[in-house]
Amino acid sequence: MKIALETLGCKLNQAETEALARQFSQAGFQLVENPEEADVYILNTCTVTHTADAKARHLLRLAHRRNPDAFIIATGCYAERVASELGKIEGVNYVTGNSEKADLLQVLRGIPKKDNPAKAPARLSSTFRTRSFIKIQDGCGNFCAYCIVPYVRSREVSVPPDAIVNEIKLRASEGYQEIVLTGTRVGGYFFSGTDLIKLLRRILDETDIPRIRLSSLQPQEISPGLIKLWKNNRLAPHFHLSLQSGSAGVLGRMKRRYAPDDYADAVDLIRKVVPAVAITTDIIVGFPGETDKEFEESLEFCRKMGFARIHVFSYSPRSGTKACGMTLQVPDKTKKERSQKMLKLAEESAVNFKESFTGEYLDVLWEKQTEDGDWSGITGNYIRVFTKSDNNLSNKVTHARVK
Repeated sequence: MKIALETLGCKLNQAETEALARQFSQAGFQLVENPEEADVYILNTCTVTHTADAKARHLLRLAHRRNPDAFIIATGCYAERVASELGKIEGVNYVTGNSEKADLLQVLRGIPKKDNPAKAPARLSSTFRTRSFIKIQDGCGNFCAYCIVPYVRSREVSVPPDAIVNEIKLRASEGYQEIVLTGTRVGGYFFSGTDLIKLLRRILDETDIPRIRLSSLQPQEISPGLIKLWKNNRLAPHFHLSLQSGSAGVLGRMKRRYAPDDYADAVDLIRKVVPAVAITTDIIVGFPGETDKEFEESLEFCRKMGFARIHVFSYSPRSGTKACGMTLQVPDKTKKERSQKMLKLAEESAVNFKESFTGEYLDVLWEKQTEDGDWSGITGNYIRVFTKSDNNLSNKVTHARVK
């Protein structure tokens, strides 16, 4: 049986999709990249914003339209939040949330196989073959005012460190060059006395994977003891620190656990210890009650931080969250205007960061060839670079001069 998997949303979702792909492949199912070739199409959904919801519905309808005979499964956070909405979409055969996601193999074993001629099994995608996403933790108990995630994910639970180390050793034996440690709140990792610092020490001491990257941290989780570990150059010089707003007033209403000054201190600590580091972030514009003054504070703070990348989101009400019922909801037109301003700054910041490394040598993990024949790769500080070569660079790490 041929299975196509598609993922929306965060790196945790990507890790869970990768785990499903491995599970299906080991059970003898055939993975294909094109949904039109599949007997089964599985969409791992996101529900952080209404845009993510809309994209999930679109992809499910598109999959049915292009492959009416496929058995279509919707899973993930949207499926956890409102399964009934997805179940009403024409062509969707099965809906299951995050808690049952790992049991999909049993569902697939009950689906009749279509009588199609067999093709050569497809390998895991190039991203899976060069970088592997490993789930170390799930759940978040912070309950920020805007965030639906605590309602669609489990309570906070961490994976045993022995299991994580063994998983990384397996990935290294398979030839992976980079692992990305993911979770809902990676900085909250804790299992029987082992916190994130101790876990990273074990990974550094007990595995030989060349590059280790963390998916995301909160500014209040940054400490001198943690950052000191980055003196080992196997840890990628890249920190994704969610900011959400550069205005103290907005952060307070969001129920975030830091102020802009705290965030700036965390960034300063990182930059003092980690050379050539990239700081990337998320920003929400148009949170309820955000004034023009508060937006300008946020914009100016982001300008001062010199981010390598800014992911910009317009505030999206999520039913059940505290912010959804707040008064002074910002009009859509205002949110769009503010989003455009922040996106312009995001583009300028990204260009400035990348251009600052012109002429520098960086380690690049080469992933795949583009349609033009160029090789595409990722530096340790998360810059996408390209080169021409007659050699097969896939899954190789080279020291490269950025031109």
